Amino acid sequence: MKRIGMLTSGGDCQALNAAMRGVVKTLYASKEEVEIYGFLDGYRGLIYSKFRMLTGKDFSGILTKGGTMLGTSRTPFKTINEPDENGLNKVEAMKQNYYKLQLDCLVILGGNGTHKTANLLREQGLNIVTLPKTIDNDLWGTDMTFGFQSAVNIATDAIDCIHTTAASHGRVFIVEVMGHKVGWLTLNAGMAGGADIILLPEIPYDIDKVIEKIEERDRKGSRFTIIAVAEGAISKEDAALSKKEFKKKMEKYPYPSVSYEVAAAIQKKTGREVRVTVPGHMQRGGSPCPYDRVFASRLGAEAGKLILEGQYGVMVGYRNREIVKVPLEDVAGKLKMVEPDATIVQEAKLLGISFGD
Repeated sequence: MKRIGMLTSGGDCQALNAAMRGVVKTLYASKEEVEIYGFLDGYRGLIYSKFRMLTGKDFSGILTKGGTMLGTSRTPFKTINEPDENGLNKVEAMKQNYYKLQLDCLVILGGNGTHKTANLLREQGLNIVTLPKTIDNDLWGTDMTFGFQSAVNIATDAIDCIHTTAASHGRVFIVEVMGHKVGWLTLNAGMAGGADIILLPEIPYDIDKVIEKIEERDRKGSRFTIIAVAEGAISKEDAALSKKEFKKKMEKYPYPSVSYEVAAAIQKKTGREVRVTVPGHMQRGGSPCPYDRVFASRLGAEAGKLILEGQYGVMVGYRNREIVKVPLEDVAGKLKMVEPDATIVQEAKLLGISFGD
């Protein structure tokens, strides 16, 4: 008998259900007897012993469903070693609930913060296997995360829709794409949607360079400009500030987000009409695209195989078009950033896309 716990932590995304389904179908297809315990609302469920037994029926018909059947929540790693409001030691509580249920393994689906806690539990002696979930595609050790391609599709659709109205009115349109620290989603959606300017957290922008691109398009007869802006895009001036200086500035920040700051600067300097569109959490919602359904199923199947073989302490990743095992200690605490000189950035520039640098 194998007893397996599962939880989804952090922000939701498409194909979480597909990935869990892949794990469970693989386990059920083996000759092993299996019990599945689903912890509710992420690490909170493991901390406070909120779970339910799952059967094969729970995993039927969920391949195409977005979100997560187990629910999710954010449990910040920076406070994981601090007691809760009632003095409960959260790490010890998770360990106790793991051993109380006599689990053989805990399968954790999540992004960067989730993997820090997963690695901590591994260091505490728990058998852990993780799956890489995030629309940001910023997890170290894997070329791809599930949820990313679905989010790219949605963000690209938003840019596509903006094109027609921008062309009709001759306006500058900004589409704000999710991504506070890393710009993979904005970069891919911007290129796929034909954005003229892409602003990323990793490449601080000069607003005058952004305006130069807009005016260049005007001179060439283009009536409109599309700018794809990551949530975490930052100007060169702000990037030069210390953390303390930047935090102080943000306390009096007059804009809802950086996209509105860029829009205000363009309007002030050029007199051009600028509109901002924010697809927001649409990018994390809806059904997973076919790519993510297949990809998440493959990762889940490999995770199930590792559990049956007793191989733990790894994330199931994807490198060079192959599924791989990545030690959790190599993943935790690292971000896969867009390098300013990456070939995809260079190729985007060859296409005439400006990054405001």
